[in-house]
Amino acid sequence: MEYVAAAWDDGGFHVDPRACLAEPPDFRDRLPAGARQFASDPAHHALGRGNSRCVKDLELSGIHIATDESGGMTLECTPNQWKHDAAPRIGYSGVTHFSIDYARAIDWMPADTVLLDEILPDEHGGCVHEIALTDASITVRCEDLQAVWGDAD
Repeated sequence: MEYVAAAWDDGGFHVDPRACLAEPPDFRDRLPAGARQFASDPAHHALGRGNSRCVKDLELSGIHIATDESGGMTLECTPNQWKHDAAPRIGYSGVTHFSIDYARAIDWMPADTVLLDEILPDEHGGCVHEIALTDASITVRCEDLQAVWGDAD
């Protein structure tokens, strides 16, 4: 990731979204509409307690890739029971690249948990969504994305 720090550091995780939060407003103006809305939510990287719309600590619960040539993909998250009252379902359109890279094996965690994410504009008018997880990282290059927060029920 270019602006967000999310790394394993001396037996613990170090996360820091400050560089992304300090980026000038034109950075987000270059994102497609859905990506801009998700990334610009003031709660997106607000790490403090009581912020149920922060992406940190969401659990990855599913990835669904279209089997046709539509370029559609959906990433599902589950809320963290101590932090979130809802979790997003992120739909991607026009996907041209998707990868999962496993960096380490953390056997004491029951699920991959989001450390932080970063959404950057790409050179073709779309975006690149990179998600740092406790055990891996996900990269999606697409035309746009739409995040819909749903109830935990």
